[in-house]
Amino acid sequence: MAAVRTSSEIGFNRVAIVAVLVVTIIFLAPIYWIASTAFKPRNLATTIPPTIVFQPEISPFVKLFTKRSQMRSPPSPEEYAAAPWWERVVFDGGEKIVRDGKGQVQWSGYPSRFLNSLIIAITSTVLAVGMGTFTAYGFSRFKVKGEADLLFFILSTRMLPPVVVAIPMFLMYRAVGLNDSHVGLIILYTAFNLSFSVWLMKGFMDEIPKEYEEAALVDGYTRMEAFFKIVLPEAATGIAATAVFCFITAWNEYAFALIMTNRRAQTAPPFIPSQVGSGLPDWTVIAAGTFLFLLPVAIFTFLLRNHLLRGMSFGAIRK
Repeated sequence: MAAVRTSSEIGFNRVAIVAVLVVTIIFLAPIYWIASTAFKPRNLATTIPPTIVFQPEISPFVKLFTKRSQMRSPPSPEEYAAAPWWERVVFDGGEKIVRDGKGQVQWSGYPSRFLNSLIIAITSTVLAVGMGTFTAYGFSRFKVKGEADLLFFILSTRMLPPVVVAIPMFLMYRAVGLNDSHVGLIILYTAFNLSFSVWLMKGFMDEIPKEYEEAALVDGYTRMEAFFKIVLPEAATGIAATAVFCFITAWNEYAFALIMTNRRAQTAPPFIPSQVGSGLPDWTVIAAGTFLFLLPVAIFTFLLRNHLLRGMSFGAIRK
């Protein structure tokens, strides 16, 4: 017989549901505000009280991907009619697209910065998770002299906030010529995420029974074959969860990207706030850049959501 639910249990469940809904709304409100501002006309971005219902526009995205300047006089009817539709939306906002001497549209730096973010975040995540997996396997399966001290030393690299070591890192990078380079940021983000990767993956490795590998070794597998064919498939959940956290950290990092880069290797986080427009800050363009910047990490997390959910409870750090 099913247990009869008391009125107190029903009331507690209702309170829990309400609490979850309130917390969800609080966390999703900024995301909704960014997304809605990205499609608002510029004059509605800072209205008081805030404008909730409006006619969506794509002009912020056109402005995000192009260079523009303030118009001194409105375009002639012929010029307006001859312009493509995406340039007309800029005309309607009192600005015009900047063109070179050959009439070619001058594109903004956002696409290149976005690509830099992808290259640096993906490469550093692969390196951090890969080296962290091998290191965690060594600590988990072999007796290492001074293991506790070594693990604490690895963890200590995450104790200082990035801004504290930014100036010394800048001076060292300038001395070796790694300023404003993809390699420089990849090394930096890999080192920064490696300690987290080692500790998280060690928890997963400890949960995989050693008997699996021992049986494989008895069957004639080498240690590396047992690692790749037995351990890695079992640790797939931990690798995916670790990759999500490392990717988010590298993708969102701001301080090092601001100080260590200028143009060539600059990522999207320091570039987006610079799109203040002509005159007053154009918050719609900033919101459009932020909205597009959120998509890759949201898609990546969504694709690995099942592994991430299991990774929050399995292979916990116990040191």
